[in-house]
Amino acid sequence: MYQRILEFLRRALIWLKGREPLLLVVCLGFVISTWAFIKIADEVIEQDTQAFDKWVIRSLRQSEDPATPIGPVWVQEIGRDLTAFGGVAALVFFTVIVTVYLWIEKKPRVIALLLAAALGGLLLSSLLKHFISRPRPDVVPHLSQVYTSSFPSGHSMLSAVIYLTLGTLLASVIPRTILKVYVISVAILLTILVGLSRIYLGVHYPTDVIAGWIAGLSWALFCWSIARWLQSRNQIKDDVEESEINSK
Repeated sequence: MYQRILEFLRRALIWLKGREPLLLVVCLGFVISTWAFIKIADEVIEQDTQAFDKWVIRSLRQSEDPATPIGPVWVQEIGRDLTAFGGVAALVFFTVIVTVYLWIEKKPRVIALLLAAALGGLLLSSLLKHFISRPRPDVVPHLSQVYTSSFPSGHSMLSAVIYLTLGTLLASVIPRTILKVYVISVAILLTILVGLSRIYLGVHYPTDVIAGWIAGLSWALFCWSIARWLQSRNQIKDDVEESEINSK
């Protein structure tokens, strides 16, 4: 199966030859991230990462009391606060906020792409969890409630999907470069912090989180490529032009 996927990605790169340079870079990133996820998933299924994963989780707990994480008490509270940013409630909240902003700016096609990216990412995460079905870490007590399987980390993947997609879509309609960089930087920072909090709370192995980041990045790059393609066909550009005309 992996060989067929890699062959498909190879043919996709051949097809993209001669196209827009930035699109080529993004597609190359998509291919690399997809390949990296496949490799990590293969290692996890073969249980080759188990020793490393358990060592990292144990190293984040007090040696005399595995139920207590290292660091002062307030760090544990921050961990719980940060992990909430990757929960369904927070992700839906931020998606609604950006959707309303795009609706005010009269960009219906961008809204449709955003919602398709979010729902598609959720479906992809659920399918990956179902088929790989890795048990949750059992080496330390969990400091957060969990209900699904472990691989990939849903919080990490959906944070990457939502925040990176929101960041790139917002950056596509923001004129100032400094604001584009700021929005995308915040999206990346949130994604990283959510993933680290899952490891700290003992509810995910490091490879769960890394795979979640990679899968989310891959999906976000895929969605960005679609947005770029639509923009090249004036499907998104029309939204921008219409909003500018209506604001005059």
